Amino acid sequence: MDFNKPRYTPMSRRRRIYEGKAKVLYEGPEPGTLIQHFKDDATAFNAKKHEVIEGKGVLNNRISEYLFQRLNDIGVPTHFIRRLNMREQLIREVEIIPLSVAVRNVAAGSLAKRLGIEEGTQLPRSIIEFYYKNDQLSHPMVSEEHITAFGWATPQEIDDIMALAIRVNDFLCGLFLGVGIRLVDFKMECGRLWENDLMRVVVADEISPDSCRLWDIKSNDKLDKDRFRRDLGGLLEAYTDVAKRLGIMSENERPQGTGPVLVKG
Repeated sequence: MDFNKPRYTPMSRRRRIYEGKAKVLYEGPEPGTLIQHFKDDATAFNAKKHEVIEGKGVLNNRISEYLFQRLNDIGVPTHFIRRLNMREQLIREVEIIPLSVAVRNVAAGSLAKRLGIEEGTQLPRSIIEFYYKNDQLSHPMVSEEHITAFGWATPQEIDDIMALAIRVNDFLCGLFLGVGIRLVDFKMECGRLWENDLMRVVVADEISPDSCRLWDIKSNDKLDKDRFRRDLGGLLEAYTDVAKRLGIMSENERPQGTGPVLVKG
């Protein structure tokens, strides 16, 4: 199957598979593929807070593409195939495991509040937490006992997810540290990728400033979605800063709020 031949169907003619808070999934050009479209919507507190920030989807698409490509390069299995244009990427179709996996390196957000730890405190070691993906229930935290009892994942899949989470965390910590950013925590999702009769667990969804807490090492300035959650302003500027530090955007480039543009690669 040649994933590299340029083939593009206008959005209006594509079959929509799923729409989330920040992304839309469309039927892909080949069997077993989907097109992931990044929207400009910013949401927080389970979508109780909602705004459209023009250009956010473009930045998240570029940053997520870069991080997933680097993970693919070091042998971490992901759903990512390639970026199609400013807002879209081609991905493998996976069966999403209904868990958000949070990896925490520094106390922040709900962990700091829940355990009364001062935000910014370095944790004794990286902590992995599981949350049940359910909007109606506001994504409650769950234990491995819940996950296996309700059949959301098998014990073997939990082991695979944790091993992936540790590898991704180690890689991202080093990558961001190299550009002066502390990876405080991040959330990732995993999916079951079926290849004939074989199934393996892969990293899915996105990895971007929407799903990571990123702090400048010197100033502790927040370069992530907390700028929106906490009404700090400057979200687009912060995401642009991350993209520029990673070398994805040149210093004088500005994120465009335009629609899909086919990139011939």
